[in-house]
Amino acid sequence: MRNKHVIIVIGLVVVAGIAATLWAFLRPTYGDTVSACEKALASRAEGNKAKPDACDGVKDDDYDALIMSKVIDDLGWTDDEGNFDKNKMIEDGLDDDQP
Repeated sequence: MRNKHVIIVIGLVVVAGIAATLWAFLRPTYGDTVSACEKALASRAEGNKAKPDACDGVKDDDYDALIMSKVIDDLGWTDDEGNFDKNKMIEDGLDDDQP
């Protein structure tokens, strides 16, 4: 009778271990959350300043960086690879000053 209880306890521990491992591997990573936030920001309506629900798990500093990246991209200040291009920003500023 005692062996039966030990086997049941061992079985429950093994099942709990497997469940915890699956949960750890299947939950979204922080990178997945940031990617979902970036997509949500890109697809929101122009002028909408509300924080999308997909961005709830993103740290404040990272969210601010995503917002600034989108603004810089929307202004056309990025190159073909998506990197900030200082020259495009300067050219844009010079174009606005001319009548």
